[in-house]
Amino acid sequence: MSSPDLPVRRPSRPAGRAAAEFDVDQPFDVDGLYTLRETLTAHASRLGADDDQIDHLLIVAGELASNAIRHGGGAGRLRLWHDDYVLYCQVTDHGPGIADPMHGTSMPDPADGDGGRGLWICRRLTSRFTIETADDAPGTTVTAEIPSHDGNRSTDQ
Repeated sequence: MSSPDLPVRRPSRPAGRAAAEFDVDQPFDVDGLYTLRETLTAHASRLGADDDQIDHLLIVAGELASNAIRHGGGAGRLRLWHDDYVLYCQVTDHGPGIADPMHGTSMPDPADGDGGRGLWICRRLTSRFTIETADDAPGTTVTAEIPSHDGNRSTDQ
C-alpha cells in the first residue's frame, strides 16, 4: 500500500502551506497524548474524514508521537492538514534522528527486540510515508499521507 519513499530535505512546513493553514499544530509530551488523540479525532471528523481514515490517522499519529517521546527527546510537535481526500500527519522531534529513511519498509522479525513494528504498521496504513533527518541539526520529521477510503470526503467544511 505504501509508495516509494524518497529522502527529501526537511521542510519547516508543507510546501505551499502557510502556518495558519494547518488544521492542527500542537506540541505534545507524554502527558498530552490523550488530548492530542481527542484533538485529532475532532478535527478529522469536522473535515469529513471517513471512519477508516480517522482510525488510520489515530494509529499513525499515536505510533509517531510515542516514538518521538521514546526516542526523540521526550516531546514533539504534530501538524495535521488536508487536501482533497488526504489527511497529512507530520510529527517532528529533537532526538538523534533516524539514520535510515527506509526504516520500517520490511516486517521486523517478531523475535527481534529492537522494535520497528510501529513504523512498519504506519507504512501499511498510509499512501506515502517519509522520514527526514537533517544533517546539520538534531531531530526527525515524519510525514504520513492518509487517504480517504470511501471517496466521499469533503474538505470544503
